[in-house]
Amino acid sequence: MAKESGLGANFYLDGIDLSGDTGSLESISKALNPIPQTGIDKSAYERKAGQLFGVIDWTSFFNPTSAHPALANVPRTDRIATYFHRTTLGSPAASMVCKQVDYAPSRPADGSLLVKVQTISNAWWLDWGLSLTAGKKTDGGATNGTGVDFTAGAAFGLQGYLQVFAFTGTSATVKLQHSNDNAVGDPYADVTLGGFTLVTGVTKERIQTSRTLPIKRWLRVVTTGTFSNLVFAVQGTVNKADYTI
Repeated sequence: MAKESGLGANFYLDGIDLSGDTGSLESISKALNPIPQTGIDKSAYERKAGQLFGVIDWTSFFNPTSAHPALANVPRTDRIATYFHRTTLGSPAASMVCKQVDYAPSRPADGSLLVKVQTISNAWWLDWGLSLTAGKKTDGGATNGTGVDFTAGAAFGLQGYLQVFAFTGTSATVKLQHSNDNAVGDPYADVTLGGFTLVTGVTKERIQTSRTLPIKRWLRVVTTGTFSNLVFAVQGTVNKADYTI
């Protein structure tokens, strides 16, 4: 695979598209903080797995009608941040449930007004996965999305992230389905616990299946309900090992 730049990325927070107001993403990182447990009989450090930790830091341009009202209040409640490396189906994506810990504008000598923002994972880790929508997707009614190839199935469940940017209608269901071969011989079927909460407006959500649920190779997003406009983005993360926390 050829190397790629960071051009053409998107960044979403709580159903708000901050892509045009984000100048740079300084850090999208995850770490397993080790706990030293070195016995006196060892000649080198001995460590056990510690707390899981994720961070997304970025610099925002000051926009009084978009980024500023979305970020300035630093809410005490959880947020969901989502990075799409490309606005193409199946591109790498990273999401996490997080706390926004600051909002720090600065005015350099050149007269610009920039804002540093940091979010830290809360309760769950940062998840890298694949985009199940090509950036923001617009459905005008019930739609079966296009399948995304995860190259292999796995036996440890999945996490899904939903960002809803706009909605017109009564309600919509957004759910994940899987297949072994993109429905060539194995029809798509609902992923157990792979449905998001009923959508009635702008929202965001993280879902998690059982950690022992077999997930097939292909995933797609399906929408149903009574609506005329649903603008949303979905990431899926298939666990290749047991990441129970």
